[in-house]
Amino acid sequence: MKKTDNSIHIEGARVHNLKNINLDIPRDKLVVITGLSGSGKSSLAFDTIYAEGQRRYMETFSAYVRQFLGNMERPEVDKIDGLSPVIAIEQKTTSRSPRSTVGTITELYDYLRLLFSRTGTAYSFVSNEKMISYSDSQIQNLILNEYLDKKVILLAPIIKSRKGHYRDLFDSLSRQGFSKVRVDNIIVDLTPGMKLDRYKIHDIELVIDRFKVKNDSDFLKRIEESMVTAMHYGQDVIMILDVEKNVSRYFSRNLMCPSSGISYPNPEPNSFSFNSPKGMC
Repeated sequence: MKKTDNSIHIEGARVHNLKNINLDIPRDKLVVITGLSGSGKSSLAFDTIYAEGQRRYMETFSAYVRQFLGNMERPEVDKIDGLSPVIAIEQKTTSRSPRSTVGTITELYDYLRLLFSRTGTAYSFVSNEKMISYSDSQIQNLILNEYLDKKVILLAPIIKSRKGHYRDLFDSLSRQGFSKVRVDNIIVDLTPGMKLDRYKIHDIELVIDRFKVKNDSDFLKRIEESMVTAMHYGQDVIMILDVEKNVSRYFSRNLMCPSSGISYPNPEPNSFSFNSPKGMC
């Protein structure tokens, strides 16, 4: 058969009852090998293609390692081209768990969880923006670069899309010395007995500081101190409100969408495990 770059090319396969066959198997497609019992289906799939793939993989190891793996003989075939790394799952399996998957059976699942948690990139399901986490120094540098000579308000998000009247919260903040909050995008004074409509969904941010961004030592000291307070009340999340544009942006020590404020915990291997409470859907 004609050899192509998008196929596994086999010449002269003679394993078991295969009669010196030549064929091309297309790559990146679902291929089904069918035939009568004893026609050579397993001989081709497992004893020829898979066996040769395993043998080539073993050859990549050092001689020291190969001595512990045993000798793998080359299957009776003249030539195989276009062979990728191989995985084989037989129909008969020792696993009886109804939760078993291809990933768990092949033991790739743990490696994939580690790969996604350490090298994966998270995106917001609302805005499709890349989720970003920052250190405090990175946040300060971004504020200097993006808001230089602009008037901004530093906010600490406290309530995000929740119902309630929040009278106790407002009283507590007032006793701690704070004078203003932003409720549903409107900055208001904290007053005695202040409360909201308990049956409506609200967003509440605590006003920490107002300033014009400058690149000098006094400003850097001020913003550093204010950020400590904002991070405390915002639980590692702050907001910067551009006064002129009335546009706010989130900054977080955890993964967060800069536009919507949706936050994910930093990924761990358990985040991708369906056997862990952190990864269950």
